[in-house]
Amino acid sequence: MTKHEEAATRQRRNFLKAAGGAAMGLVATKEALGQSAHHQRATPTLNLREAPADRGLWITWYDLPDAGRDAYFSWLHGTYLPGLLKRPGYLWAAHYASMDLEGGAENAKRYHHVEDPRVGAGFHYMLLIAATDANVFGDPVPSVLHAALPDEGRKMLAMRMGERVNLFTEAGRREGRAAVTYKEGLTGAPCIQVGSFDCALEFEEEMHAGYVLQRLPKMCDTPSCVRTRKLNSVAGWAKHGIVYEFASKEGFDRDYAPAVANSPLGFAGHSVVPMLTHAPNGPNSALRIWPPVPKA
Repeated sequence: MTKHEEAATRQRRNFLKAAGGAAMGLVATKEALGQSAHHQRATPTLNLREAPADRGLWITWYDLPDAGRDAYFSWLHGTYLPGLLKRPGYLWAAHYASMDLEGGAENAKRYHHVEDPRVGAGFHYMLLIAATDANVFGDPVPSVLHAALPDEGRKMLAMRMGERVNLFTEAGRREGRAAVTYKEGLTGAPCIQVGSFDCALEFEEEMHAGYVLQRLPKMCDTPSCVRTRKLNSVAGWAKHGIVYEFASKEGFDRDYAPAVANSPLGFAGHSVVPMLTHAPNGPNSALRIWPPVPKA
């Protein structure tokens, strides 16, 4: 058993011992059953009447060398992505440049990161490609699709360093207050924050409740949040993913951190965040560089 696993087990045991009957009482309450007045007020914003059109998300994290970067961007934005979007089932694409790691220089201390040389550590760029569902990315899978590209395309892809890929299916989404004024439809918002991680098995149910009852409602109630997407993996290292979308960097800077601080990811004020194993250099925020963000 690793030190992280031992810590997870010990914290879980101590938490349950302290919470004891209170935890059982919480499960029995209307709030835990999703019947509280708060939950009833939140339900209409979940857009449950129809399924989202873009339930599949292919996310690629990577770095680039300085040399040849402009040529790569020209190919990616002018040839590769427009070509993908002509394929059946592909709906939109958005390319992002990362601003920072969450927590900045303290990121490595605040979060536990996976230590596996097979998991790419690139993070300066993120490419989000959406489809009707994750099955679209199975016919063909990305590696087969890329192998069929012309020589120029394969040369450009070879520039990516520390590449990491996840094919996600959307477990659930919630529309934010800024959605009503967002004019770009489903396309990823101008500013996003993305996390990808694994969770110790014994904490997954609590984490799920924390997102549904706390984190997503608090985030979506901020003025600048367009939407949130909770994801689960079809292929790739991380089992879980989360994407928070904001109408602007200014809104993100103002609203994100307070919403996180006011929504512990767990039951009754407890947070399972210390029990998560994040991707290398994650989580991180980013600004959209393609399609260009319309001027206000």
